[in-house]
Amino acid sequence: MSSEITSLITFVGSYLTWLSSLSGELATFALLIAFVVLSVLELSCPKRKLSLHQSRRSYQTNVSLFVFNSIVISLLSATPLLAMANRYADRGLLSYISDPALKALLSFVLLDLMLYWWHKASHRFDCLWMFHKVHHNDPYLNVSTSFRIHILELLIITVLKAAYVIVLGVSQTMVLTNEALFTLFIMFHHTNISFCGEKLLSRIIIVPYLHRAHHSTERKEHDTNYGAIFSIWDRLFGTLAELEPEKIGIKYRSPQTAFGLIKFGFILEKPAPVYQAGLDIKSMIAEAAYYKAEKRAFKPGNELRDWLEAKREIIRMVYGDQAIGKASDCHSLQGPFTLC
Repeated sequence: MSSEITSLITFVGSYLTWLSSLSGELATFALLIAFVVLSVLELSCPKRKLSLHQSRRSYQTNVSLFVFNSIVISLLSATPLLAMANRYADRGLLSYISDPALKALLSFVLLDLMLYWWHKASHRFDCLWMFHKVHHNDPYLNVSTSFRIHILELLIITVLKAAYVIVLGVSQTMVLTNEALFTLFIMFHHTNISFCGEKLLSRIIIVPYLHRAHHSTERKEHDTNYGAIFSIWDRLFGTLAELEPEKIGIKYRSPQTAFGLIKFGFILEKPAPVYQAGLDIKSMIAEAAYYKAEKRAFKPGNELRDWLEAKREIIRMVYGDQAIGKASDCHSLQGPFTLC
């Protein structure tokens, strides 16, 4: 068994080493072909049927955001990771490993592990979710969604990758190889398709049905399946979920244009409270007003004040702060969804 594992590691490492010999132009061309092929597959036999309008809208927004991000990154530095790799390739931890195949494999696996923890942190901390929610707000999950990234999140990821390149001492060729392979896998698991053997393949890598769960509107579902390539991290750290989400995207209203998404990333927006059927708003206000009057020992002359304060508090609790301004100008509730 150990010899089989050794042979597999040697094969994968050799394959990564061979890929690293490919030029940047060839890698870009291969990714473009892959994008076209995956797009054709999901348009011809989609897992979730989308109208032409829905698909066009998603593609236009995502491609526009990708172009904007590419321009910004190129203005900052045309090849920031490659520049780091050129300077620190022989100084990092990988410099102590002589086998080029093992070195390539370790750089690949460790990058995937780093991106797993970064992805998990983006869901856990509000300061990171601000930007990451831009990626999740696409209600029509497809291969182009993989490029729906806020520019600040992209810059943070670039800084993290630069640190990874410096610490490990990853060479330019391996940086190029890793970037090409990760882009390919991320495009693949965002594709709106389903295929035979998908669940079997999911034992090793993140496949579309696993990543669809990650894009669920339900918090308990989208806080799962953080892996970029290997599903082993989710299995190992208990974040794997095998389910089919009912809806894709985020629950609350959000922009669906490239410029709107850039602004949206700077807003720490919370979902608006949703009215729950069965609530008797008038009774709740009356009960709250009674307790306020009781605190004033039922002193006459405060009836209207008690009622209005109670109404404001109950409306805030049920509908949210945005409803207070409208409700303050009214003196009665006419129905469960009517503020005045």
